[in-house]
Amino acid sequence: MYANREGMHNNLIDEPDNDYSSPEVRYSVLPNAAGKRGKQFCQEPFKVATACLTSFCLILLMILVVTSNKGRSSDQDSPSSASETHMQTGCANVTALTEELLTVKKEKRELERERSQLKDKITELEATTAPCTSPAPTKSPCPEDWKHFNGSCYFISVTSRSWSDSQKYCKRNGGHLAIIHTPEEQTFIWNLLPRGYWNAYWFGISDEKVEDDWYWVDGTKLVGGFWEDGEPNNHINEDCGYMIKTDVLTRVATKSWYDAPCYMSLPWICEKTTEST
Repeated sequence: MYANREGMHNNLIDEPDNDYSSPEVRYSVLPNAAGKRGKQFCQEPFKVATACLTSFCLILLMILVVTSNKGRSSDQDSPSSASETHMQTGCANVTALTEELLTVKKEKRELERERSQLKDKITELEATTAPCTSPAPTKSPCPEDWKHFNGSCYFISVTSRSWSDSQKYCKRNGGHLAIIHTPEEQTFIWNLLPRGYWNAYWFGISDEKVEDDWYWVDGTKLVGGFWEDGEPNNHINEDCGYMIKTDVLTRVATKSWYDAPCYMSLPWICEKTTEST
């Protein structure tokens, strides 16, 4: 038995192929240690790759976040500036409206004060002023059917007589055939006359004593006058004066005198002063 053990020992020593210095032999002799070391060696590259991938993903994620924030900020720049412009415009409008409102309120207060003052004045006037009454109509200084102008009364007849009979009628009524000195008086009398084809009226002028020497019925000599062009012409012994008013609207008062025979029958115009009335 001892010899067997010794032979086995010798065989182990003398076996040339058992070289423990080589890696294969070392790993075969120490199987547990070799297994642990191989497992460690296989796990190391995976950890490094995982760490690298994780870092790379984090870097990509940061790049994406930064890019997204920049895009958002650039997208929001325009709406932000537009909203700021709208806000400024709105503030300016509010300021203007506020000032206008204050002005309107001030004007309203002033108007209310003026209104109050006017009401007070009206109250004072109503308390001190007697009730208003319509003025009595002014009584004409002329008789009925006579028209007043500048201190004289004028009558327009509706019947016809000769020049001398017309003068007599006027005398019986306190006057005479009309004596006319001014354009205003002539126009006033002419406006009293009605229009017609040839409405002619005697007034107080004649040249019966001396031809072409025209005198008024009060004995004063005519100066000027309001003759129609070409008149007086003494066509057929025409010694008395009359005026006309026709339907022709272009005719004027200051060119309406004519001469005619004194015996003709025409309406007439009387005049008298208000004192004689």
